[in-house]
Amino acid sequence: MLLSDRIPVDPLDEDALYERFSLWAEESGIALYPAQDEAVMELVSGANVVLATPTGSGKSLVAVAAHFIALAQGRRTYYTAPIKALVSEKFFALCEVFGADNVGMMTGDAAVNADAPIICATAEIVANLALRGGAESDIGQVVMDEFHYYAEPDRGWAWQVPLLELPRAQFLLMSATLGDVTALREDLTRRTGRTTALVAGAERPVPLSFSYAMTPVHETIEELVANDLCPAYVVHFTQAAALERAQSLTSIKLAAKDRKAEITEALAGFRFSTAFGRTLRRLLQHGIGVHHAGMLPKYRRLVERLAQEGLLTVICGTDTLGVGINVPIRTVLFTGLTKYDGVRTRHLKAREFHQIAGRAGRAGYDTAGTVVVQAPDHDIENARLLAKAGDDPKKRRKVHRKKPPEGFVSWSEQTFDKLVAADPEPLVSRFSVTNAMLLNVIARPGNCFDAMRTLLEDNHEPRVRQRKHILQAIRLYRSLLHAGVVERLDTPDEDGRMARLTVDLQANFALNQPLSPFALAAFELLDPEAATYAADVISVVEATLDDPRQVLRAQQHTARGEAVAEMKAEGIEYEERMELLEEVTWPKPLEDLLAPAYETYRETHPWLSEFALSPKSVVRDMIENAMTFSDLISRYGLSRSEGTVLRYLADAYRALRQTVPVEMRSDELDDIIEWLGELIRQVDSSLLDEWEELVDPSAASQEAAEKAFHGETTRSITANPRAFRIMLRNAMFQLVQTIARRDWAALEQWEFDPTADEWAEAFAPFFAEYGEMLTGPEARGPQMFNATETTNEDGEPTWRLRQTLDDPDGDHGWALIAEVDLDASEDAGEVVLDTLSVIAG
Repeated sequence: MLLSDRIPVDPLDEDALYERFSLWAEESGIALYPAQDEAVMELVSGANVVLATPTGSGKSLVAVAAHFIALAQGRRTYYTAPIKALVSEKFFALCEVFGADNVGMMTGDAAVNADAPIICATAEIVANLALRGGAESDIGQVVMDEFHYYAEPDRGWAWQVPLLELPRAQFLLMSATLGDVTALREDLTRRTGRTTALVAGAERPVPLSFSYAMTPVHETIEELVANDLCPAYVVHFTQAAALERAQSLTSIKLAAKDRKAEITEALAGFRFSTAFGRTLRRLLQHGIGVHHAGMLPKYRRLVERLAQEGLLTVICGTDTLGVGINVPIRTVLFTGLTKYDGVRTRHLKAREFHQIAGRAGRAGYDTAGTVVVQAPDHDIENARLLAKAGDDPKKRRKVHRKKPPEGFVSWSEQTFDKLVAADPEPLVSRFSVTNAMLLNVIARPGNCFDAMRTLLEDNHEPRVRQRKHILQAIRLYRSLLHAGVVERLDTPDEDGRMARLTVDLQANFALNQPLSPFALAAFELLDPEAATYAADVISVVEATLDDPRQVLRAQQHTARGEAVAEMKAEGIEYEERMELLEEVTWPKPLEDLLAPAYETYRETHPWLSEFALSPKSVVRDMIENAMTFSDLISRYGLSRSEGTVLRYLADAYRALRQTVPVEMRSDELDDIIEWLGELIRQVDSSLLDEWEELVDPSAASQEAAEKAFHGETTRSITANPRAFRIMLRNAMFQLVQTIARRDWAALEQWEFDPTADEWAEAFAPFFAEYGEMLTGPEARGPQMFNATETTNEDGEPTWRLRQTLDDPDGDHGWALIAEVDLDASEDAGEVVLDTLSVIAG
């Protein structure tokens, strides 16, 4: 029975409302812990609640109770989380409890059922809604999960703003690692007029034990296995280290034959469509998982699913485990107590340590959890050498102790003991002032000056920083006035405004791509008749997206390698080469056009000064070089960053669909957008299927989204005929590029019958007559390609492809003829050609 069915038609008193929720929990087989019970009673009474209980103590159930209470009392309630993946996960979970009609989602990409009484959203969404609506916002309750993000330097403002701007709302703030919240409770009570209860100090349902290991990691893991302390999560602080550790553990027997058989059965039908996927499959069959943010979502979810089924002995990953991953882990093994935070390598903070350690021992799975921290390798080696020397003082003095690597930030058992004993650090305010904040406040009814003054002088910052924020706000406001974006009114308008915007902000202002309006203006600078028009539109959109740093660094590395080879061939000396290399970067198409246009645009849109335009070529690079996803990963060595790359491509796909007006599209651009969407789906459909569910919340699309969320989809490569034709054209154009380079050895690797020498001989007349084979926009255009659905010699369905070769004289007498192996293509998720022949002019 849905919990929403327990909502009464007429309001109930507090006791009756509490009884209804308790009865639903009991009928669902859930016995409330004392801390959960206390928190629910406080929420029913109307109090704010700070729920600072250990991981695994059932905070999610308290959140469900809060939503139930808000619905029963006729208030709109928001659930917030720090990352979109958790928002999405919670959306599906709440749909199961309250019914899809009662739950909506807002992530900045799109919105589904945005008028629902329960909304799952990122913290930034709620913060911007609070800024634009103030006390009159239609937000009656806010449940803020992972509230320790309040102290995050870049994002903490979004956790603070709702507390400042929503005095009529009830708050439930949840985290296992909050520290002292006395000041926060007092402030929240002052602002809302509600009592703010602290529910903390609850006994952890699954107690933890801590130990410090002076044995090498593989020996520690063998000991955990022998003592039945697995599944174990082995925590690293780089993705590379996590994968290397996983591969090194294949020499240890971590799964018995029957367990391996179960894993093989569980993996049946799952498509490992990438290079990393094939590595992961091999590791999984040994009972070893890998989990980090650079993986494709379908691979992370597969690892989580296998762990939930108890099939994995060890999971090697990064601290992504500390952000809401709900898998049964008996032991957390830290390989170190330091991490690089983007500026320096430092010791873990107590909050970070306890957030990760708290994942050990899950209620309902374990009766105890174990946390183990590895000593540094050099300490372990030195201890071994000293033990070998025994008690003889002379031998011990002669031991040549191993030193840590240069620059290594070490830790000790004392470091470990301090972290175990330490309470999480007090939350530190991270309030900030931006143009987006000013514009949202100015857009709300009422006197924006009074509202902004209150926001600047009555936040959680110390007075010294408040003064800095006030000066920043004045500077930004003056720039908005100067640009004519804001005008000051002599008398209040009908809504009480003393200033107003002279521009219309898009509905999702500051929530989606903030540079999208510039992209719309920049499209006007392009020539629709140019052969490169579609690629140029893509370059404009790519310049507005966040940088996929791993891809850009790899592109720069490749470009510099090619530049060095060219400079050596030209005889340029080493010193000059090094100087010239500093100017070589990743490709930045249209930079000369877009950079000055952006500077001009910012003069009338000064809030964009907070955002940098970043020309780049990832999607365009794939188009111009006819690359598949696998080609892109292979060319730039990005196997550890497949998830990052695919998220960027998904962002580009969504931006192209949302930003480019219909009247500015061409058939070629529409083809490319279809191809890009299908490419993403073939690699990992969950990234788009979930988003499509936001855009089109039909039953069919929701079912597809849920299957994608659980990694259950396998989509036919021919499901989208338009996109499949682009894949066919790209496959043929890859051959054209290979032939144009006269790379006969590479052509031989396609496993067609002719040898490299035979290919060279076949095309010798072409190059003798024309000198070169063209590979520009005209050569890869649709007019040079034809695809016909037919049958092969065995009567099986296939496609017959013809790619006309472009020559400098425009004769177009040469062509490539190929057939498609559809079965192999379905298995690979990419086009596989079966035969290839040449028609000579």
